[in-house]
Amino acid sequence: METIRTLTGQKPENRRALVVLSGGQDSTTCLFWAKREFEEVVALSFNYGQKHALEVELAQTIAERAGVPHTTLDCDLIGRLGRNSLTHTDMEVEKGVAEGGRPPSTFVPGRNLFFLSMAAVYARERGISHLVTGVSQTDFSGYPDCRDAFIRSLNVTLNLALDAQMVIHTPLMWLDKCETWALADELGVLDLVRHDTLTCYNGVPGDGCGECPACILRRRGLEAYLQQKAQQTAHS
Repeated sequence: METIRTLTGQKPENRRALVVLSGGQDSTTCLFWAKREFEEVVALSFNYGQKHALEVELAQTIAERAGVPHTTLDCDLIGRLGRNSLTHTDMEVEKGVAEGGRPPSTFVPGRNLFFLSMAAVYARERGISHLVTGVSQTDFSGYPDCRDAFIRSLNVTLNLALDAQMVIHTPLMWLDKCETWALADELGVLDLVRHDTLTCYNGVPGDGCGECPACILRRRGLEAYLQQKAQQTAHS
């Protein structure tokens, strides 16, 4: 797990954290990771005009089950700034994983930039010094704003812009989907993550549609983890 420190090189003593919670596999896993690591946790979701808006409702339910205060901010402007298949009804979500080094049709330009910037302001106004997000460079699916270099750069920028000492935590940055499932199991929430989250770009909860890029990555990771777990059980 990669931890980003403040401009002074020290972690803030504040033990409160804000989790950017989409209602999907990764952010839900991060929510329970944060509950383990911090004394107080709050969750923040965004309604940005996504077609799979059910994820926001599920995020609320997940936060309630975790005993964590939850807020949703409306910011549909983000979805209108650029064309993508998550917010534009006239574009279909691609099947399979995008190839050729180009971002997939589901890439929402600037989404994590906006989300983390708004989350930082929200946290600062409430005396919270830690932000937690579920981005991963290992399984970043062609999204440039899921990379470690972006997060590190943004952390510095936010602290300069807000005159703050915040840390962005990325527990999944160097984990693949198999390892993310393993972390969920370690945290005791594997079944919750599998059945009660929404990762699918077509808005199907749980195991999803099975065809969109998010579902394919999720399923591959789960199958690999369950096989690994079965092998470990057989040898124990």
